[in-house]
Amino acid sequence: MKSIIALIIALTAGGVGGWSLGNQAEPVTETSAKQAQDSAEAMPIAQDFVSLRPSLENLPTESLSAEERAGLLYMREEEKLARDVYSTLYDTWELRIFTNIAQSEQTHTEAIRDLLVKYQIEDPVIDDTVGVFANQELQTLYNDLVAKGTASVEEALTVGVLIEELDIRDLQTEIDTSDNADIDLVYENLLRGSRNHLRSFMSQLTQRGGDYEPQYITAAIFNQITQSAKETGSQSQTGGNQGNVGGGRGWGQNN
Repeated sequence: MKSIIALIIALTAGGVGGWSLGNQAEPVTETSAKQAQDSAEAMPIAQDFVSLRPSLENLPTESLSAEERAGLLYMREEEKLARDVYSTLYDTWELRIFTNIAQSEQTHTEAIRDLLVKYQIEDPVIDDTVGVFANQELQTLYNDLVAKGTASVEEALTVGVLIEELDIRDLQTEIDTSDNADIDLVYENLLRGSRNHLRSFMSQLTQRGGDYEPQYITAAIFNQITQSAKETGSQSQTGGNQGNVGGGRGWGQNN
């Protein structure tokens, strides 16, 4: 929560509705060929989410601590926030990286929803409309990030890097807090997906001459992630950590 408040301050200084993404053609630019290549690489693989479900179903329903419960509720909306910001920024800039990663973030928030169902926790996402949140800190954060990201393409990509960095930090915190095998399995896979998202956003930002200073993870870990290859493979066990850039696929692995 402290990180969200700090981010909001920093940004200030400088019926159930569905969500959908447009399919408008991206404007032709001198970097369009490279962006087309990145777009192809970034397309999420739908079966990733489905393929992990049998592993989750085979894991026991364990007792749930107050911290684990709070973490699931928060991460459900934080993953929705990523989806919603990217959806909105795609509408503004029509860069395929935003629509592609928004689709992956949809699978991320659905993964958390599956755990809420399993543990019979009421879903905080009563209204799935883009930009609507039960958590008011996340509501404010969404508003501020969209305002920042609509200033320029570079700022939009910076927002993408920032969201993924924050997500990596928060997911690692939840992994350190949880001892339930099913929760850790989901978080570890989402963490891998977020590292790949971070790589993609940072790659496009640097292509445009932009730069970024890490705010939520160490510079060493940030550089280790962004300077390593995208993660592929399959993952059905837990046990990673924030600095581990090897290992399994995770949802959104090709983003």
